[in-house]
Amino acid sequence: MGHLITVATSLNQWALDFEGNYQRILRSIIIAKQKGAALRVGPELEITSGYGCFDHFLEGDTVLHSWQVLARLLAAEEIMGIMCDVGMPITHKNVIYNCRVIIYNGQILLIRPKMWLANDGNYRELRYFTPWTKHRQWEDHFLPRMITDVTDQEKVPFGDAVVSTLDTCVGVELCEELFTPASPHISMGLDGVEIFTNSSGSHHELRKLHTRIDLIKEATLKLGGVYLYANQQGCDGDRLYYDGCAMIALNGQIIAQGSQFSLNDVEVVSATVDIQEVRSHRSRNSRSQQAASTERYHRVEVPMALSNDKLDSGFCIPLSRTDQVRIHQPEEEIALGPACWLWDYLRRSRTQGYFVPLSGGIDSCATSVIVYSMCRLVAEAASRADKQVIEDARRIVGEPGDSSYIPSDPREFCGRIFHTCYMGTENSSAETRRRAKLLADAIGSYHVDLNMDTVVASVRQLFTFVTGFRPSFRANGGSNTENLALQNIQARLRMVLAYLFAQLLLWVRGREGGLLVLGSANVDESLRGYLTKYDCSSADINPIGGISKTDLKKFIAWARDHFDLPILDGFLTAVPTAELEPITEAYVQADEADMGMTYDELSIFGRLRKIEKLGPYSMFTRLLRSEWAKTLSPSQIAEKVKLFFFEYARNRHKMTTLTPSYHAESYSPDDNRFDLRPFLYPSRFPFQFRQIDAEVDHLPDMPNAAPEKAKVD
Repeated sequence: MGHLITVATSLNQWALDFEGNYQRILRSIIIAKQKGAALRVGPELEITSGYGCFDHFLEGDTVLHSWQVLARLLAAEEIMGIMCDVGMPITHKNVIYNCRVIIYNGQILLIRPKMWLANDGNYRELRYFTPWTKHRQWEDHFLPRMITDVTDQEKVPFGDAVVSTLDTCVGVELCEELFTPASPHISMGLDGVEIFTNSSGSHHELRKLHTRIDLIKEATLKLGGVYLYANQQGCDGDRLYYDGCAMIALNGQIIAQGSQFSLNDVEVVSATVDIQEVRSHRSRNSRSQQAASTERYHRVEVPMALSNDKLDSGFCIPLSRTDQVRIHQPEEEIALGPACWLWDYLRRSRTQGYFVPLSGGIDSCATSVIVYSMCRLVAEAASRADKQVIEDARRIVGEPGDSSYIPSDPREFCGRIFHTCYMGTENSSAETRRRAKLLADAIGSYHVDLNMDTVVASVRQLFTFVTGFRPSFRANGGSNTENLALQNIQARLRMVLAYLFAQLLLWVRGREGGLLVLGSANVDESLRGYLTKYDCSSADINPIGGISKTDLKKFIAWARDHFDLPILDGFLTAVPTAELEPITEAYVQADEADMGMTYDELSIFGRLRKIEKLGPYSMFTRLLRSEWAKTLSPSQIAEKVKLFFFEYARNRHKMTTLTPSYHAESYSPDDNRFDLRPFLYPSRFPFQFRQIDAEVDHLPDMPNAAPEKAKVD
């Protein structure tokens, strides 16, 4: 048996960009052939761009254009001599399926529909597609005339089958099918399939990659085999960032791994393996006993070999061996993932830059540092002469077509595309103004510093003129109602000013175009509702909206050292504050005091609510058996739980207008895609809270010195 070169790809596809998607698929095939590959695998639904089409999958045009792209691929000379696994939606007997199309030398060998669909979290596949439930069965699929004109085929096999070559057997597994308890690769492997392809549309989430790697390794550890994992990479038009990391595994070991975060539109990962290693791995008697009784798959036979057993070709190529698996620390993930997402959004929206109200606090600081990280990635790509990045950068900054501009300096490029503004009032401190200015200088952003007291005073005066009443801050004798209203005036006016400056600052600088406004509300503040509706949390997009305050602080500490930004020390030590109330000798506004809970507690509440799926009563009982019980009495834990659910419920309506945010955290409260809940709650939860109170009445009201261990963070 000769050596086999296999390829898995990561493509930065874009929803409904059929021409661009075609070009990227074709380029990946060309690169694969240049590497000497015999088999190329692409990401899920790559012709349409992963899951990002959403309800467009229900449109006949989407399926039609997918066939048109496939026809172009089948007719292209570049695809000859290599087996390709390509993804697209297909209507079979008036039912829409998420499919893989296996092609070779201008012919369709097999259409394999997805059998287990992702239908939780960010995914709603059952809204568009139907699973293929006829396991190990296939039917004839009659091809559109445009395909018949190219292939001279009228019908092809459609269903749960495998492809048999002269030297091995290839089976298909799609994305979610790897994550199911009874994954198809098990039965396929027992029936003699030696190479498994997995075309995925898997999004980035902090601390998630190791799960994916473990599943891929486990898939071939006991079973034996070659596993090719391809994934979408980039922002395809929504809140998710697909984090690539194409991989090839052999007998439970990762032998090739692509980048998780990249500005590359096409990335091809290859490995050279000897199928004989799979057969040796499978020689155990117990495996053979199970294989001998396994129900067979229909084999689509193709008269070609994936390997080459000639001594002058295959055997001179070194075999791929185990690489060190690369997993980024969460701080690095925050630096890279949202930065790549911002770059895709900026270049594909065809706007000219970003604008952020820079308050001097850690949240807007984190947003700004992520933009600076994006500029660093652009400069790194430009230094490698990445033509696409250089072309996009020139267009964004308004360079003429014949320009020789290279964005090689991240601070210089940041100064062209990133605009920051400190919007101070009489309640702002000199320290936050200073921090904002120093950070802008350090990263190179175009910075504006203004006082908006006259605007705030005008709105306040208008209210007094109309009603005859003049509201006052609590510090000046006003009620809580007046105090909150006056804070919200400032917050909402900042949003209005942000959009004004975003539209006109480029005009001020003698350039055309506009800027996208970035938000800076973190996931914990959104969960608690600690933000003003339609304030600066309202923006075009938000790179930190799915990241916790705790992780953001760790990221800022990481960026201070790795980006050489010592100014970030001041942000790390500052007490988080909205600066919306007057500062007095006896009072300085602080976020955690306002919220009645710490950011660390919010993260715990968020994980228990969303990930562990706990309501008020179950959360209380879980925390009673956690580390909290060492320092808090049952009644104190009960009050914290009740306060969280009360504030969460009464502020839930704010999530309906939440700025589209980069999804990074598994307990995100995003109401539009991820966390589907009502926004009108019985916020005092009378029945649930009574159950908690009844439990408290039967418990000693003191901390437990030795509580039962339970993990809550």
